[in-house]
Amino acid sequence: MRNPLDYPLLIFVTAFVLLWFAAWVGGQISQRRRDLTDELRTDFGVVLAATLTLLGLIIGFSFSMATARYDQRKTSEEAEANAIGTEYVRADLLPAAEGAEVRALLRQYTDLRIRFYRTRDAWELRRIDADTTRVQGELWAAASKPAMEQPSPVIALAVVGMNDVLNSQGYTQAAWWNRIPVAAWALMFAIAIFCNGLLGYGARQMEPRLFMVLPLVVAVAFFLIADIDSPRGGVIRVHPQNLESLRVGLGAE
Repeated sequence: MRNPLDYPLLIFVTAFVLLWFAAWVGGQISQRRRDLTDELRTDFGVVLAATLTLLGLIIGFSFSMATARYDQRKTSEEAEANAIGTEYVRADLLPAAEGAEVRALLRQYTDLRIRFYRTRDAWELRRIDADTTRVQGELWAAASKPAMEQPSPVIALAVVGMNDVLNSQGYTQAAWWNRIPVAAWALMFAIAIFCNGLLGYGARQMEPRLFMVLPLVVAVAFFLIADIDSPRGGVIRVHPQNLESLRVGLGAE
């Protein structure tokens, strides 16, 4: 089951409905109680401004977290392409048979890594992960066999390169798992709901269309954060352009 945070449009709709409802409830309470005198409105304005400022800081901090994670995913994709390209060249250091096998497996492996970045389907992703694990085992066996039979610094260089290829995939997976914590989302929603409730409470009269402005703006901000933070569910995604460029250079099977 996919993470609900992988659906930015759902985040947008949920945030807009909840925040507008909070503003409406605050307005209803204000209309019934009418306990905000002109003297109290000055102090209330200070509280509302401080709360809105805190909400803005939390949203800005979360946006910074999301963009940092997006940049990390892009850097990991570039590192994978570099590691695979380097090992493809170092395959010449292995005996002819193993070198040819490594190059063929690296072409297959690169195709799998490109599919990993492109896919949105959970079932296909599981197949890709299984195939990736299998090919990684074959790559390591092909590179380590000559090193065990004929140890030499030259062959060891190819083995080190293969180790970098395998490690880069692990770093990429870690980067894709590194998301904004659920607690941070809960905090943002809680503060946003409270702010909109205060906004409605401080209104002098009920105007539902006016109460839509802040919920809409905050919901758009939440949508953008969720979109950037989601590796697969958003519109803004990491395109494997380095891997695709590398794959063209590796030639056909």
